[in-house]
Amino acid sequence: MSGLFIAFEGGEGVGKSTQEALLGEFLSSMGKTVVRTREPGGTPAAEAIRAIVLSREFDGMNARSEALLFAASRGDHVERVIRPALERGDIVICDRYIDSSVAYQGYARNLGAEHVRNLSLWATNNLLPDLTIVLTMNADVSLQRISNHDRLEAEPIEYHRAVTQAFLDLAQQDPERYLVIDATQSKDAIAQLINARVMQELNEK
Repeated sequence: MSGLFIAFEGGEGVGKSTQEALLGEFLSSMGKTVVRTREPGGTPAAEAIRAIVLSREFDGMNARSEALLFAASRGDHVERVIRPALERGDIVICDRYIDSSVAYQGYARNLGAEHVRNLSLWATNNLLPDLTIVLTMNADVSLQRISNHDRLEAEPIEYHRAVTQAFLDLAQQDPERYLVIDATQSKDAIAQLINARVMQELNEK
């Protein structure tokens, strides 16, 4: 596939959506065709699953059921949106991807990182991002940025601390494919770091 696949990861309230939008604007200004999308979501079926997994109505959902729903959403999303865009040569920017399932369900829910990762790899036919950008911040601070918490955001602070650490652990395992950024910096400073790394990725394509 000739496109470039970039995923944004990190805990709640670290600014992923803001930076994803800024990167999209930067690349579009260069004449690049950009597909911005999110997980869970991106297709009608995946958005319906999103409504279930994030709803407070389903507090206490079984952890394995939760992981299966995220994988089902991801499989449809990749098949209908991400892979076709990459085959066209577009740049796909996705707010969350497989690492979120590994962090939230594999680590924080104690389901096992490899089990959860393999489930999503099967669902997506082994599609991984070319670059994963991890925005990191102390969970005690980042959660204060959020009001009206959804089902996952409302989990205890220990859960969110485990998620934050999980993303750092994942990045350390494959450092060439990750860019880890301190999200307490200004949004412009963060954007500059991201733009520089993405340009490097494009030049190496």
